[in-house]
Amino acid sequence: MRIVNAVLCLLMALFAVVQYNDPDALFWGAIYGVAAIWCGFAAFRPGVFETALVRGLLTASVTLSAFGVAWFWPRTEGFWHMDVWWETETAREGMGMMIVLLAVAVAWLTVRPRRRAL
Repeated sequence: MRIVNAVLCLLMALFAVVQYNDPDALFWGAIYGVAAIWCGFAAFRPGVFETALVRGLLTASVTLSAFGVAWFWPRTEGFWHMDVWWETETAREGMGMMIVLLAVAVAWLTVRPRRRAL
């Protein structure tokens, strides 16, 4: 899972960097940046998740990402087709939030405490 989180960290960092020419670059750069940080911690510093506060912040990020998916869900028909999302920013933003949720959920699933069988 370290490799998966490292790849997701790099992908989210790349997404944050390419926001430079977007009108709302700071907003989306921060969203992708937060996902990159969580994936980076899960890949390279899993010990930071030993405290309940950090695990709670990660859980809050997963929850906010899920809310973001619902909020930014593309209303354009066939938004998953390349010719649609290539032209429609709302489709790209919605799909970006879906990717953020996936990345943060992978980090959460990687570091959550394991339950022991009785």
